[in-house]
Amino acid sequence: MNAPPLQALTEDAAPRPTPLAPHAGDRWLVLIVGAAALFSGLLILWASQNLAIAAGFVATLVLIATLMLVFRRLYPPQQTVVGTIDWSLTREAADNDNAAVAITDRAGRLVCANDLFGAWFQGFPTPPSLAVGQAGITQLTAAGRDAWRDGQADVDLIEFNGMRFSARLLRSGQSDDHLLWRFRRHRTLDLRAEARRLIEGEGGDRLGEAGIMIALVGGEGRIRAANRAFVARAAGRADAPIEGRDFVTQLVSDREGVIRFAEEGAKGTALRLLQMPLEAGVIDSPTLLFLIDDEYAVSGRIGGPGGTGSHLQTLLSMLPLGLALTDRDGRFLFVNDAFARAAGIDEGTMPVYPGDLVVREDKAAVADTVRRFGAGQQALSGDIAVRLRNNPEEPVALTIAGARGLGEAAVLLSLKDSSEESKLKRQAEQATKMQAVGQLAGGVAHDFNNILTAIIGHSDLMLMRHAPGDSDYDDIQQIKSNSNRAAALTRQLLAFSRQQTLRPQVLQLPDVISEVSNLLKRLLGETVILNVSHGRNLGAVRADPGQLEQVIVNLVVNARDAMPKGGSVTIQTYAVPARDVRQMGSEILPIVDYTALKISDTGTGIASELLPKIFEPFFTTKEVGKGTGLGLSTVYGIVKQSGGFIFADSRLGEGTSFIIYLPVHDAEEAVETGPAPKVKQGELWGSGTILLVEDEDMVRAVAERALTRHGYTVLTASNGEDALEMLAQGVEIDLLISDVVMPTMDGPTMVRQARKTWPDLKILFMSGYAEEQLRKSIDLDRVAFLPKPFSVHQLAEATRAAIGAK
Repeated sequence: MNAPPLQALTEDAAPRPTPLAPHAGDRWLVLIVGAAALFSGLLILWASQNLAIAAGFVATLVLIATLMLVFRRLYPPQQTVVGTIDWSLTREAADNDNAAVAITDRAGRLVCANDLFGAWFQGFPTPPSLAVGQAGITQLTAAGRDAWRDGQADVDLIEFNGMRFSARLLRSGQSDDHLLWRFRRHRTLDLRAEARRLIEGEGGDRLGEAGIMIALVGGEGRIRAANRAFVARAAGRADAPIEGRDFVTQLVSDREGVIRFAEEGAKGTALRLLQMPLEAGVIDSPTLLFLIDDEYAVSGRIGGPGGTGSHLQTLLSMLPLGLALTDRDGRFLFVNDAFARAAGIDEGTMPVYPGDLVVREDKAAVADTVRRFGAGQQALSGDIAVRLRNNPEEPVALTIAGARGLGEAAVLLSLKDSSEESKLKRQAEQATKMQAVGQLAGGVAHDFNNILTAIIGHSDLMLMRHAPGDSDYDDIQQIKSNSNRAAALTRQLLAFSRQQTLRPQVLQLPDVISEVSNLLKRLLGETVILNVSHGRNLGAVRADPGQLEQVIVNLVVNARDAMPKGGSVTIQTYAVPARDVRQMGSEILPIVDYTALKISDTGTGIASELLPKIFEPFFTTKEVGKGTGLGLSTVYGIVKQSGGFIFADSRLGEGTSFIIYLPVHDAEEAVETGPAPKVKQGELWGSGTILLVEDEDMVRAVAERALTRHGYTVLTASNGEDALEMLAQGVEIDLLISDVVMPTMDGPTMVRQARKTWPDLKILFMSGYAEEQLRKSIDLDRVAFLPKPFSVHQLAEATRAAIGAK
């Protein structure tokens, strides 16, 4: 800001006279000139005795005097007044000083001030009326009176906008009619500013490296500044905003008075707190608070004088065993991380007694045992079976031993974290159970398929002798229909045991969903809405489209049954690249690219305790008679046999979601073709000699009759040895049809022996087991396969295709 207009202030003090205005001195001059002119005129009149000459002379003198008077008034003489103050020179000198300067006159008006005065006091207020508070104004007013009286006065301390000033007042001027005000910055140390500079600067970093956390806390209890070490420990990261937080909330203390950072919780390092007020005796003065890690704050309670100290605590913390120490009264003194995990102790909720960890029924036993060991009544260790409060279903062994020579610590507790072991044990039991059930299901399905083959085959033979409309035709057709339903049941068993015969193809999931969408809409009805959405960049997968459709139908039907009052079913497909699988951190999914299929509903959901069981065979949540319990087990088997993975997520009242991950098919791999093209009905008849090997009499009989009716010459054998003997007799065989699993000698072994002599012998295997399972043990080429149960038509079709194959 500029200084006030000094020249205007001096002119107001001594105003300039208005031009041509009468003045006392001028009046006397007029009188003298007029008198002289009159006297001169009288003398001329007396001498010349001529009135005209005398009057002309007087008028001339008056005119000349009047002109001189006017000229004097218009152009007064310039006179230098001795003692006039040159304010511009004064202000120039004041601006070169290191102080804020102001000058006032006796009337209390500000007549001069330098720029620093305007900068410090936000303008040019007139002293003592500065914005320094009522106390400061009172000090300056009293100093002004003293300066007018004594010539000078001093003010030691004035505060304004966080700055501190001292002031000196001098009476000055030629007539001692002005007062000079000189303000200077107070030279005493500003502890608040210096403390903030130290904390937030390099000094604070050096203190942090030495393990000292420091914070400046105002009188209201809020943090004003803190070094990086304090911020990192209190807020979790060094760049977190800390200013303005309540200091007390950054710390917690336990029942023993040990303080820790709230961010670190009960497992954090104990701290020692030191405080230093910046201004002694001043209420609400800012305080410097120093926090130092104090390893003895806890370890001293464990060991006490001459005890274990921090070394025992460090040792127990490093051990993988769950260990804890209690005093003679049974109160916890120390708990390591392994013990806390095993006992289910949450951070910040440290119990007081060991009995607080177990169920109510075991509290008394634990408390009594700890008391006896703490009193020294038992010297050896002992185990006690307890049930933890957080997991009451599984008993655990709590080992208790007396501790001697450890100061306050009297009892040592050991608890093994068996959660992971129990989880692995349950998984192993589940896998063993599923494997056993799968083997049983596969064996039952194999035997059942043999029976169904005979039933279906005989039904086909009987239908050949009856035309539609006959009295027995409908009954035979019903027998065959029921047999096919039973065959579907065996396929479900084989799917669960991952022994189903699949015909995998390279396909796109949206195409499969499109094929089955019309069927799904009919199954869902009008009360359930079907939503379908597909993601982009979906990779092709390799699976049996028919079985994949069965998976979708089973999951959608289950979703419908879970929504008796209606709802919505959503089918989604999306790509899951390998990088996303890596981020998922799954221990089950290999890190490859997947195409995911998600089917979710808004139904009643599945309870969390039932989720691990939903894929088990014959497990169902439906009412008796409304479900076999094979739907989800079939889905599980098909997905696993296709190389995929399935996961379920459900919450009661919120719905259920199933996610299927199928690996993206590598285009460089050899693509297996689908099943061989079907032979037309007119081409089923053929000729040639067939050797039929089957240990099941009923299957052998129906197959023989079926092949004979289609024009073939059929030779039969009940086992592999008989078949080899027949071949050794030199019989010309066009096709060898054999069961795979037979007593004494199985089908593959027999074929290997036969091909040593007849390398071009054509083979058609038939079995109730899955083709994929059998091909792993059959290292033979040029082999066809026919799954059981089969119809007469299917047998004739497979035979015709095998004989015609080159």
